Amino acid sequence: MSGCPARFDDALGYWRVDDPALAREVLLDPQTFRPDNAVLAHTPLSVKALRVLSAVGFALPPTLANNGGASHRPIRAAVARFFSPARVAAIEPLARELNVERVAAASAALANGEQVDLVQAIAAEPPALVLLHLLGLTNVDVPALKDWSLDSLELFWGWPDADRQLELAHSAAEFYAWLRARTTAARKAARVGGDLFGVLVGLGLSDEEVCAVGYFLLIAGQETTTQLISTAFHRSLGRTIDPPEVVEQVLRESSSVPTWRRITAAPTTLGDVDLPAGAPVLLGLTAHNGPADLAFGLGIHRCLGATLARLETRIALEAAQPLLPTVQLAEPAPTINLLSFRAPRQLLVTPRRVGAGLQSC
Repeated sequence: MSGCPARFDDALGYWRVDDPALAREVLLDPQTFRPDNAVLAHTPLSVKALRVLSAVGFALPPTLANNGGASHRPIRAAVARFFSPARVAAIEPLARELNVERVAAASAALANGEQVDLVQAIAAEPPALVLLHLLGLTNVDVPALKDWSLDSLELFWGWPDADRQLELAHSAAEFYAWLRARTTAARKAARVGGDLFGVLVGLGLSDEEVCAVGYFLLIAGQETTTQLISTAFHRSLGRTIDPPEVVEQVLRESSSVPTWRRITAAPTTLGDVDLPAGAPVLLGLTAHNGPADLAFGLGIHRCLGATLARLETRIALEAAQPLLPTVQLAEPAPTINLLSFRAPRQLLVTPRRVGAGLQSC
């Protein structure tokens, strides 16, 4: 969509920016295009949902993705240490082991005549286990974390009706209460450093700020990677593939984070379109011929886990490379289709029919 000007989308309520050059301009100017609306609920929260969240003190003050102030730099620097190039490189053996184990189990189930959901069987848990290892977090209920993550994404980036919104709010409140408990434990330990919570407490952040970092990081740091892997698997079914090439194609064309939000701090001009102050902007980060790196954002808010996500997706594809050409979908894949998150929710597969030809990618 290169050359397409910004346009107001009445259905979504945002100024759409699908030209990668304009999206790049916005991301590199956080003073004009602020991140204040990055994690606000797309569908306004009902009074009942707000009461549920308020009961656990739920708050998302500016910390990482939604922070355009002076506190962003030290918080980001503290978190970035967990994702240093050396630490990410060192995690590869664990990521490979986790994926190889799950591919072997999925292959055995298929050989026994079972249908297998590649999302749950392979893509779901390794990114969470890798992230928790990097952050030094133990005794975490990973299935609960996965459920909390999907529910929170739907609550803040979806279109839930009132009943569904209330259900999602209860899930988000449960997650936030868990974050509160971890924060409290870190304060009582009075030990600076160590795991994520110890580092954030040592930084002098308030309980609400620590929980806000944890809330965003424990979702974005693993669920978006699960979704990226799921999309890459979907693209690779019945094909012989080159894993690094598939990773870059998916990031360019169908990333799990296809859009992101900004809001104008003052009247400004983007391309040849005049935008008023307070204009909500929705940036297209994928489905274009621009660089794949745009999928991870640019500038001071670029995704801290970009290198890790690429690594994990490549490893998952390499581990599944013998399996993917031999299977096909048993039924159409249902999708996660939110404002800023998109991926197959399920990839239920069976052995590929005899005589079906292979495709290359």
